[in-house]
Amino acid sequence: MAIKETDQVTGRRTTGHIWNGIKELDTPIPRGVLIFLIVTHLFAALWWVLHPAWPLGTTYTKGLIGGDQKQTVERKIVDAAASRFPWTERIEKNSFDQIRADGQLMSKVTSSGHQLFGDNCAACHGRDGKGGQNYPDLTDDDWLWGGEPERIVETMTVGVNSRHSNSRVSQMPAFGADEMLDRKQVTDVAAYVYSLSSKEASGAESLGDIETGHQVFVASCVSCHGEDAKGKPDLGAPNLTNDRWIYGGTLSRIIETVHGGRQGHMPTWDERLTPAEIKILALYVSGLGGKQP
Repeated sequence: MAIKETDQVTGRRTTGHIWNGIKELDTPIPRGVLIFLIVTHLFAALWWVLHPAWPLGTTYTKGLIGGDQKQTVERKIVDAAASRFPWTERIEKNSFDQIRADGQLMSKVTSSGHQLFGDNCAACHGRDGKGGQNYPDLTDDDWLWGGEPERIVETMTVGVNSRHSNSRVSQMPAFGADEMLDRKQVTDVAAYVYSLSSKEASGAESLGDIETGHQVFVASCVSCHGEDAKGKPDLGAPNLTNDRWIYGGTLSRIIETVHGGRQGHMPTWDERLTPAEIKILALYVSGLGGKQP
C-alpha cells in the first residue's frame, strides 16, 4: 500500500506514487480550471436546450429558438437567386445575339459560366474544357453535335444516349465483335481512317491495305461519317480527317474502336439547371472553341 507523507518543500500531502524517485503531490485542480469546466458544461446544456440537438427516432429536438441550418442555407440560396434575377431573367428571355451584344450581360456570362462549368462539367471535360481520353475537348471548335449555342442548349437539355425521351442517340457499332467485318477488314479500314489524318501512315508498304480499307469504309461507314469522312453533326458522327480524337487516334486505338464500337453518354441537365443557367453554359462553352488551330 502506498504511504502518504507531507512534502517538506511545499507542505502538501503526497499521493504515495513515486516515479524514478519523484514523488507525486496531491495538488487540487486550480479553481480557474474548475470554473472553466463548469461554465462550458452549463453552456453546452443551454445550447442543447436552445438549438436542435438530440435525435429522437424519426425526428429530433427542435430547440427553443428554432434554429435550423438547412433552412438558413435554403434562405440564403433563395436570396442569392433573387439578387441574380434581374440579369438572369434577361438572359433567359433575350436571344443569343442580344446577349452577345450586351457587354454587361456577357461579363455575367463569363464569370458565372466559369463557375457553373467547374461545378457541373469539369468532372468529365476538365476544368480547362480540354476533356481527356473518352471525353470530348470543348476548346478545339470540333463539335459532334454542332457548336452553335442553340445546338449546345439542345444537347445539354436532352443529353446523349440518356433517358430523356428526346435524347440524342449515337453509337459506333462493334463491327468486329458483332462479326459485321472480319479481322482483315477491321484492320484495313482502320488503316484507311488512320491515313486520313496521319501522313506517315501512307507509306508504300501500306497503300494496299489503305485502298482495301477505303472500299470497306465506303460500304460500311459513309452513312454516318460521310463520303469525305468529315462526319455528320445531325448524327453525332465525328470528323475523321482532322486528327482530333475522343478515344485515341493511334492505329491500335482506331482498330479497337472499329472492333468493339463506342457509345458515349451525356447526361441531361434540364432538371438540375435552370433555362438561364443552361444558356449561360452554352455561351460559355461555345466561347471556348476555336482557340486551337
